Amino acid sequence: MADSALLTTADGRPLAQALAEAQGRARRRAFWLVVPLLLFVLVSFILPIGQMLHRSVHHDGFSANAPAVSAWFAANPPGTQPDEAAFAALAQDLRAMQANRTAGEAGTRVNYVLPESRSLFTKTARSAKDMTPPFKAALLAADPKWDDPRVWAAMRSSSSAYTADFYMVALDFERGPDGSLERVPENRQIYVYLFVKTFVLSGLITLICLLIGFPVAHLLATLPMARANLLMILVLLPFWTSLLVRTTSWMALLQGEGVINDLLVWIGVIAGDGRLRMINNQTGTIIVMTHILLPFMILPLYSVMRVIPPSYARAARSLGATSWTTFRRVYLPQTLPGIGAGSLLVFILAVGYYITPALVGGADGQLISNLIDFHMDKSNWSLAAALSAMLLVGVLILYWLYERLVGIDRLKLG
Repeated sequence: MADSALLTTADGRPLAQALAEAQGRARRRAFWLVVPLLLFVLVSFILPIGQMLHRSVHHDGFSANAPAVSAWFAANPPGTQPDEAAFAALAQDLRAMQANRTAGEAGTRVNYVLPESRSLFTKTARSAKDMTPPFKAALLAADPKWDDPRVWAAMRSSSSAYTADFYMVALDFERGPDGSLERVPENRQIYVYLFVKTFVLSGLITLICLLIGFPVAHLLATLPMARANLLMILVLLPFWTSLLVRTTSWMALLQGEGVINDLLVWIGVIAGDGRLRMINNQTGTIIVMTHILLPFMILPLYSVMRVIPPSYARAARSLGATSWTTFRRVYLPQTLPGIGAGSLLVFILAVGYYITPALVGGADGQLISNLIDFHMDKSNWSLAAALSAMLLVGVLILYWLYERLVGIDRLKLG
């Protein structure tokens, strides 16, 4: 050990020190090489997700435009009945909202918690400048709804810029008169249903893709290379065609007067007045999304199957195993990394698809992604962010389950 410690380089430096410096330089070079990629991931992935998560818990539409009544809520614990001071603070804020033209913004924030609240704010703000004490009587004369405990519970919930209200709404809950959580009426329960529907349909599409893609990938892996390459072109051909073109083509095929129904009527399978309804419903969504996502299942399966030695199956049969036993105990276990990769890829893509369900699904075939798109474009960015965050958490949970049950190290994408 003493002799090795005395080893030096040609310029007289200790060998251990020289090796450490060389490794440090190599690590620094490697780091600077990946800095552009890290910055790209940060700007295009991490920051948008962080902004989305922040938006899902932050909305100052009411707290910024109603500081007086927000201060009253901060000074009085939940359950306190609004007194004359509370109504005076509300009247003061309403006058300021009318002057700044922000009554609609404040009312919209409360409306997210308690529907039909926006009109209450805009209507009352227009008459707030003429109100005189006692303010409770003046506000009740403007609209008796100001005496509703649910309105004050919704305003208290909205008085903080940071809130979990949007997750509450995304789980089909609302605030009760005392501020407690209550399930919304059954005819308004939509978000949980759409989440369940999205995951069930995505799982079904993944299963169908697996059942269709497995034999196709096996055929590609066992054919001679020249024929396999020709068939692989057919598998890859959809990637060279616009998603919108493929979806609209399926619309022409599946509609009531479309190619498939016309063919079935012509060969006598169905009557002219009994055409199949295969579009603007869940059936259309499943058919078109299966076709679009099928290559994402075939390619990981093929990448695994093509390296499985055929001699394994021949050896199993020579030892007396049947074809089914050979497939089940020898071939199938070796394809599990491809099955896992393809299934994860198809499922994650399916839960986030919104163009295809929007075009061919109609009202019956919509998924949670379509509702997120609606809220982001026309309604409530914060609710859209909360729904997106919940969808992200659901996918991460499934990813974690796959890691626990199968092992992410066995996943192969190519």
